[in-house]
Amino acid sequence: MSFPVQNPPDRPMPPANGEPPVWTADRIRALGTVTDLTTAAAIFGLSHATAYDLAKRGQFPVAVLRFGSRFRIPVAAILHALHLPTDDGPPAAPSQAT
Repeated sequence: MSFPVQNPPDRPMPPANGEPPVWTADRIRALGTVTDLTTAAAIFGLSHATAYDLAKRGQFPVAVLRFGSRFRIPVAAILHALHLPTDDGPPAAPSQAT
């Protein structure tokens, strides 16, 4: 008996054509409050190895929370770095300097 392969909810199934998954604002928001470093790396288009190297050197594109040997990335920080709204509402109007 075989069971279907299931990805964790924070990692979308790659398309059948072998292309990397497309990360939309809604898909990123659906990750919850935090996500793992591998998922954040995929969103930014970084390899797993590069992401861990940057995180260990304190140079990952957004804030990294470290719990022992585990890294967690706040989803709000990812959205902010990509200039995406953190909620489902319309994007905020850019502030104008006076």
